[in-house]
Amino acid sequence: MDYREAGVDIEAGRSFVEQIRKQVESTHRPEVIAGLGGFGGYFQLPSGYKEPVLVSGTDGVGTKLKIAQDINRHDTIGIDLVAMCVNDILTCGAEPLFFLDYLATGKLKPQQLAEVVKGIVEGCHLSGCALLGGETAEMPGFYQLGEYDLAGFCVGIVEKSKLIDGSRVEVGDIAIGLGSRGVHSNGYSLVRKIVASSGLNWDDRPELLGGQSLGEVLLEPTRIYVKPVLEALRSGMEIRAMAHITGGGIPENLPRCLGNGQSVQIRIDRWAIPPIFRWLTDTGNVSDAAMFETFNMGIGFVLIVPPKEVKSALDWFQSQEVDAREIGEVIEGNKTVLGIPQRSN
Repeated sequence: MDYREAGVDIEAGRSFVEQIRKQVESTHRPEVIAGLGGFGGYFQLPSGYKEPVLVSGTDGVGTKLKIAQDINRHDTIGIDLVAMCVNDILTCGAEPLFFLDYLATGKLKPQQLAEVVKGIVEGCHLSGCALLGGETAEMPGFYQLGEYDLAGFCVGIVEKSKLIDGSRVEVGDIAIGLGSRGVHSNGYSLVRKIVASSGLNWDDRPELLGGQSLGEVLLEPTRIYVKPVLEALRSGMEIRAMAHITGGGIPENLPRCLGNGQSVQIRIDRWAIPPIFRWLTDTGNVSDAAMFETFNMGIGFVLIVPPKEVKSALDWFQSQEVDAREIGEVIEGNKTVLGIPQRSN
């Protein structure tokens, strides 16, 4: 008996690494020192920083993976993986430098996993970071045939004096919401339960979705906000705080960037909630409060800016084809979000 008979194909693993090598190398920044295949990735810190602060983040994609595997489409899920990590570290003003991925599967299927890596590479290009390395684990008996799991890890950098931590937020500042691309990568356990209970399939096309199939809408990748936000900061725009709207929605994530004694009054009539959320609400009989507690509801990222920056911020993001709306104001409070539907006691 050998390793192959136990279910692990070492040669397939080597072939897979060679298949993705050029894609990975296409993401490399000038600071990358070593190529793919060593025991570690080497990255030299960029020059020009006086007091560089490294910022790290890690995340996964959750059960959105199940939809990708059910419909056998794997070229976008890697974008989600990168997005969930780089959008998180962006909230403090950090520029993503490099990314690593962990990919585990029951049996290595090179073409399937090459599609996953293609998405990871695209996410790295969209955020300007290098895919520095990763791990592909073949784990027979742990995952079913065709199943895989993903985790990501990124490191970014920010000048200490330019670190954005919410400490400069003042009452009267304005919340600017940046539009999401649908559900992004949170709440998919509820999504899958609703679809299963509806009796529909991923290729069904509910009228409310305008001709798109459920699978197409639900696999729309998470928007990466890195480049337009960093360009805004480099141009001198004053951004006092930022929040990535992930699991828990606006009510849980927005207060994380506020100071003590502050809340945000949100106006949910300031943006159009994407049709997929209305379909989920109606089909699953989900309350508005539960929807806002679970999903981004059309706002994927929030900036807190002083009133004098509102027009320039709105104009800038619209010019970058990112829908931007003035959605609220910082008020006195206890780190809560007002104006969002609340559960009845």
